[in-house]
This record gives sequence, C-alpha cells and structure tokens, in this order.
Amino acid sequence: MEILNDFLSGLIPYTEWPMFILLIGGGLFLVFYSRFLPYRFFGHAIAITSGKYDDKNAKGDVSSFQALSAAVAATVGLGNISGVAIAIHDGGPGVVFWIWITALIGMCIKFYSCSLAIMYRGTDSDGKLQGGPMFYITQGMGSKARPLAVFFCICGLFGFLGVFTANQFTETFMSVVDPVETLYATSEFNWKLGIGLILAIITSFVIFGGLTKIAKVASAIVPFMVLVYLAAVIVVMAMNSELVWPSLKMIITEAWDFKTVVTGGFWGLVIIGIRRAMFSNEAGLGSAPMYHGQSKNDEPIKEGLVAMLGPFIDTIMVCTFTAVVIILSGAYLEDGSGIVMTLNAFRKTLFGYGDELLMLIVTAFALSTLFTYSYYGVKSLSFLSNARIGKWYNVYFVIMIVFAAVASLDLVKNLIDLSYALMVIPNMIAVLYLAPKVNAAAKKYFAQLKDGKA
Repeated sequence: MEILNDFLSGLIPYTEWPMFILLIGGGLFLVFYSRFLPYRFFGHAIAITSGKYDDKNAKGDVSSFQALSAAVAATVGLGNISGVAIAIHDGGPGVVFWIWITALIGMCIKFYSCSLAIMYRGTDSDGKLQGGPMFYITQGMGSKARPLAVFFCICGLFGFLGVFTANQFTETFMSVVDPVETLYATSEFNWKLGIGLILAIITSFVIFGGLTKIAKVASAIVPFMVLVYLAAVIVVMAMNSELVWPSLKMIITEAWDFKTVVTGGFWGLVIIGIRRAMFSNEAGLGSAPMYHGQSKNDEPIKEGLVAMLGPFIDTIMVCTFTAVVIILSGAYLEDGSGIVMTLNAFRKTLFGYGDELLMLIVTAFALSTLFTYSYYGVKSLSFLSNARIGKWYNVYFVIMIVFAAVASLDLVKNLIDLSYALMVIPNMIAVLYLAPKVNAAAKKYFAQLKDGKA
C-alpha cells in the first residue's frame, strides 16, 4: 500500500496545472460567455426542480428532482463533512474561500455540462437511453474525439469507486465506538474489515437493483439527511453565535494572507481548495451529467438549470456550515484529519453527544453516496464494453469497499484526487468546445419562456 500511495502522490503534481486551467480558467470563460445566465435564473431553476415545468411525455427514466437528488446524494456526503476537514487540515481556514470560488464557478460548469447531457443522449447495447460526457464527446465532437471519451471512462473506473466514503465511515465508527477500548477488541484491523464487509453487503442490496431503485432511495434519503445535518450545524452556530462572524472573517483573511503568499504556499492553498471543492460538488468532473442525462426532460436548458443548484446546496451551504463549526470549535488546531476533526468539533459543541449524532448522519450520507457512485462506474464500463459487462462493475465496486475500509486515508485520497484531475481534462475540453450549442439552445428556450410556450 505504501508503494502504491507513493506512486499516486508522485503523479498528482503533474495534473495540477491542467486541472487549474480547465476548471478555473475554463469555468470563468463560461461564466462570462453565458452572461451570468445560471445565476440570473436561480429562482426559475428552483421552480423547475419543484416540478412546475415537468413534461410527462418526455423521454427518460427519472424526474429532474430525482436526478438532482441522486447527483446530490453522490456529492453531499463525506466530501462535505470529511473533505472540508481535510482541506482545513492541509491548507488552513483560508482554503474554504477557494472552495467557495470553485463552487460558484462550478454552478456555471454544471449548467453547461448537464444541458449537454440532455442535448446529446445515446443508447447503450440494451437500447436504454443514456447520457453523460462519453455521449456528448462522441456525438457532439464527432467520432475522432472518441479517445477522449475512452480516457474519461477508464479514469472513471477508479474515480467512481466508493473508497473515500467507505474509509471515512470506518474511521467514524472506530472513533465513536472505539471497540478496542470499550469492547476490549484485540484487533483493530479485524473490526475495520468487518465494517467494510457489512457496508458492502448493504450496498449490494440497492446497487444491483439499477438506476430506478437508486434514484428512489436517494430521493428519500437525501433531503432528510441534509435537513438533519443542517439543523445540527445551525444549533451549534446559534449556541456559539459570537464566534460565527470571526470564523467567517478568518476564512476570508487567511485566503489572502500575505505571509502565506511570501512563503510560497499560496498556490498550494488554491489547489487544495479546488481539489476539495471538486470532490465536494464534482463540477467539471462529468459525473452529474450521467444522472441528469436520464431525466424525463427533453429540454436541455431546464435540466442544466436544475443541475446548477447542486454546487450551491452541497458546497456553498453544507461545506460552509461544516467549516464554521470546525473553526469555531477550535478542532482545526488539533491533531487529526478527515472525519476525526469534524467528530471532535461536534463533540465539543453539542453537549458531548455530537459525535454520536454525526455518526448517524454520516451513516446515511455514506450509504446514499455508495448507492449512487456505483452507477457512474457501471456506465463507464458499459461504454467501454457493453451494458451486460458493465453491470459487473458493481462486483468490483463492492470488493473495493472492503479494501477501502482497511486502507489508509492518504491512499484513498490520492487515488481519488488523481482520478478526478484526469477526468476533468476530457470533460472540460468537450464542455468548452460545445458551449456555443448550449448558448444557442438557451436563447431559444428563454424566448419560448417569454412567450409562455416553455
């Protein structure tokens, strides 16, 4: 594991510049190229999500709300609880500012990519409707661009594994229950292995049921678990209201800390923020278009507007609340990274029982993320082979859950960071190339909306 970890960490620096240029540079281009369209029609996006503009005769497998729930289930999870803690641990409170910037830009990227997911839909070998980067790359850019789609899918076979989620759920259980101390267990490894096996079994019951079952479970779990988590965080902030503004102020001031710039840490601070934001909301990654591409919606712009709500929910809201709790509790000054830091923050601020509450929330987050992530991998393998072989990805996915439970945090973090950075490259090239198509469709859609025909 150490050899593999060293190999992965050695490759990551080579992916940082391409990721930065395409994600931030390309994203900023889309913000201005769209004339701030996603932000101007935020209220309309909420109305679409509520079902006000649903077309019952549209093609697809799930509603726009279910697609958003499934996509948010994959993103609102341990990336928002544990990922933020890792970011603060690695780069300090100022890194949260760069998470915000990346998320705001990510809203525009998701608008474009998920509009394309509806605009360029295809069918798999079973004749079922499919959408996602591999389809808008091959159909929108032409057959010559197929190597980009293949590269995206190969990286997806690793990036869409639920290893980070399984690892951090295991750490949560071991930290809260502490079986070695409370149950006099002799082997920590065996406990972690057992947790991994239980997670794998529970996940199997849902993921082998296909997209419809995943979407139903996700749309039932996600809204509830987000509300419970936000309620807990709001209670913490209300009880420590005098520390909320200083915490937010610290995020902003440390993001531009002169000392950090002089010592050469500024680039690292920005990159950490971009990585963790991408892990949080997956904007630019190309995963969400896979779900949104199967919505019962024939209007690309409507789906793009629904999708852009994702980064706002899971990063601007959830990540910020998590960061404030970690900072105001002082947990970021202690040793420990990932979920342990967040657990310490909740334990300190919720009468000593916050870690138990967080464990229940993390359980729901972890399961919903595992349910939804497997589907991305199935679609990637199906594109590389066929739908029948693609279903075998779930077996590989379940096995890797067990592996992740006993692996180190550094290993799973590096595997995901490298895979994500590589997936951004083909996806963002396609999104930028096809952006004029989305603008043309948006012009037509809003003209129809103005005439009451949308």
